[in-house]
Amino acid sequence: MLRAVCDPDPVVLDGVRVRYPGVQAMTDVESALADPGVAACVVAVPALQHFDVARQVLEAGRDVLVEKPLAMTAGEGESLVAVAAARTRVLMVGHILEYHPAVEKLRELVRAGELGVIRYVYSTRLNLGRIRTEENALWSFAPHDIHVLLTLMGESPVEVACHGGHYLSSTVADVTMSTMRFANGVQAHTFVSWLHPYKEHRLVVVGSDKMAVFDDGLAEGKLQLYPHRVDWVDQVPVTFKAEAEPVTIDDTEPLLAECRHFLECVETRRQPRTDGRSGVLVLEVLENSQRSLERGGVPMRIAPDAVDDTRSYVAHPTATVDPGCVVGEGTRIWHYSHVMPGVRIGRDCILGQNVFVASKVAIGDRVKIQNNVSVYEGVVIEDDVFCGPSMVFTNVVNPRSHVSRKTEFRPTLIRRGATIGANATIVCGHSVGRYAFVAAGAVVTRDVPDHALVMGVPARIDGWVCRCGVRLPLSADGAMDEAAACRECAQGYRRTGDLVVALDGSTAEAVTE
Repeated sequence: MLRAVCDPDPVVLDGVRVRYPGVQAMTDVESALADPGVAACVVAVPALQHFDVARQVLEAGRDVLVEKPLAMTAGEGESLVAVAAARTRVLMVGHILEYHPAVEKLRELVRAGELGVIRYVYSTRLNLGRIRTEENALWSFAPHDIHVLLTLMGESPVEVACHGGHYLSSTVADVTMSTMRFANGVQAHTFVSWLHPYKEHRLVVVGSDKMAVFDDGLAEGKLQLYPHRVDWVDQVPVTFKAEAEPVTIDDTEPLLAECRHFLECVETRRQPRTDGRSGVLVLEVLENSQRSLERGGVPMRIAPDAVDDTRSYVAHPTATVDPGCVVGEGTRIWHYSHVMPGVRIGRDCILGQNVFVASKVAIGDRVKIQNNVSVYEGVVIEDDVFCGPSMVFTNVVNPRSHVSRKTEFRPTLIRRGATIGANATIVCGHSVGRYAFVAAGAVVTRDVPDHALVMGVPARIDGWVCRCGVRLPLSADGAMDEAAACRECAQGYRRTGDLVVALDGSTAEAVTE
């Protein structure tokens, strides 16, 4: 129940008395905190006052919901977290997009691997108006999108850079562009402005399998998936565009959901989803972005211990997992393996003995890499891939010990569900298709189609395999169209040339899950 409203403006208080009869209307916080009937407070004051008012509320023994940003420095945020912990009070930050149904759904899709490996994320928050004089556009607009970026990535960036422009005041930036680099090599940027001819609130997530667009300016269809993809064909990237897929979301009002969550936390003493710690992580990015802005865009390094990686995995005592890695829950890393900084490994993977993973490598969920395998920079491994013992990746085609060719690395893409046999070699610059099967000892020197069984030196198509790994009764050459079913799982397939698709009833459907 609303007990009191505090505001220095008497006109605002007159409106409160008319709209909420019986609610106390007062000009100072002290009077409200002196009322024993006040159990919790919402702080919605200018950002420069957030720290002082929130601390006053916490020290009075009340729970508090603070509008974003939590404070104006990470140190102030840490102080509020400490006060809340010492007094066992609820401290919640008003990162309202956390409670937006489209953002909740987008986060669920990212964590489920629906978009594949995340490549790049960017957001725009543009409008004409709501111009502030006490804080710039970075601090006013960007906290929303920074919080979403951190929750989508599951970590803080290791480096930020920010450029901006001062057009109305020499001391307040009206437009800023912040770029964030994460430990796994993913980059993100957020562009904010209050000098824009129209309103635009948009977030784009680019994945290896699909791209997602959250457009908060639309009345309907706020979240769309685009199953575009880029395949490497004879070492040339080729785009395949597809129609947008609208994602169904509920129509819950984010502000209502946020307020309800705060009241539930007050009642149950549960930790809020947007607690003080999450507010501090956003402040660290904002603070470093501000420093970069003041220095003309010079990149600012964020300390490695600022990375919020709470996911659990198991590493053998002899294994080395360098700081700055992201390793998913349930993953196991065995004897004498080494994972370099900037690597991103998904959930429930197994890295056998003596496995080396180089910086910037991305590995999906449920990947099994057997003993004595080195995964070099430029390699991307999607979900459910099996790499047999002592198989070989490369990243340059003409290595010389005395010639540095780090700028000539060629990408290698292993698509979902593929199997690479023991001692096989994948020459860089090629892709192995979905559910393809590379036989032991084969040397892949060109792209392998989906479901193809390849063997030999150089590897050539010798047949086709089902998702379950059983060889299909389809001819190896592409002279004529064929259809067949797997003898083990009964899944139907149709082949036309080097294209094999799974059949679902009477419909042929490409295997792109």
